[in-house]
Amino acid sequence: MSVAFCGLELAHRVINGSGTFDVIAARKAFGPALEAEFPFAAYVSKTITREPRAGNAPPRLWETPAGLINSIGLPNKGLEAYLAEDLPRLAGLRTRAPCSGGADVAGAAAAAERTWPAPLITNVMGSTAEEFATLVEACARHEEIAALELNVSCPNVRTGLDIGADPRQLERVVAHLRPRTRKPLIVKLTPNTADVAACAEAAQAGGADAVSLINTLRAMALARPAAGCRGSAWLGGGTGGLSGPAVRAVALAQVAAVAGRVTIPVIGMGGVQSAAHAREMIDAGAALVAVGTATFRDPVAAAQIAHGLAE
Repeated sequence: MSVAFCGLELAHRVINGSGTFDVIAARKAFGPALEAEFPFAAYVSKTITREPRAGNAPPRLWETPAGLINSIGLPNKGLEAYLAEDLPRLAGLRTRAPCSGGADVAGAAAAAERTWPAPLITNVMGSTAEEFATLVEACARHEEIAALELNVSCPNVRTGLDIGADPRQLERVVAHLRPRTRKPLIVKLTPNTADVAACAEAAQAGGADAVSLINTLRAMALARPAAGCRGSAWLGGGTGGLSGPAVRAVALAQVAAVAGRVTIPVIGMGGVQSAAHAREMIDAGAALVAVGTATFRDPVAAAQIAHGLAE
């Protein structure tokens, strides 16, 4: 079940979406159970910015009939604190390779005992090429970080999105960053653009080793209006990003479009809740599948999806 991805050997094809699983908090909540079967083949950190961010004002979450709108706003400690405090606690994650239900008993038992390193992919975001450069250069010096994901696609903040929506600008930024690290560069594409495949081609032309998509779709929730008044935005940030089952069909279409236009690996995500959904992403052209919103309901959903793929 192992798979090669950008020079990394992963135990299986399922990873997490950035910002959807906090390992440090999960360790406190689940203790040894988390270490016994870490659900992801690689771990993608929440987005790190150069300076600390408090995030958007509350309220930050709104549940829709088939999804979730978040307006978290990328709260984080900033680059310096991430490297000094969080990085040592994220190093050394290990996951188990899922065994196929068709294997013989001895083979299945042996496979169940195999553990693999879960490489750390650090997600970074800047509002300019130079901010990105500072983040990339700092992370490049740490061997604990296996790869970098460039967040040019968050709809919950006013920085980053313009870079990801303009193919020419995106190519220039990636080309500016490529010489600054030998680690794999993954570009997280925005779905909120006219031609996501053109942006993927631009990322590849700039030197990206892989692309990931989709991020959340820009969305809004209105508070119930008082008598005689119009409804107003309920989320503290005004708008947010929609994820969950509601976006899966959009994600499949965009993953297929991107996979048809680039030769670098594609990480597909968006509404994946089961092994069948993951299989669809792979059939659409994804090399890896990321799980996000589903882990809010079940923290080990990704492990179950990986086992389902193995079967």
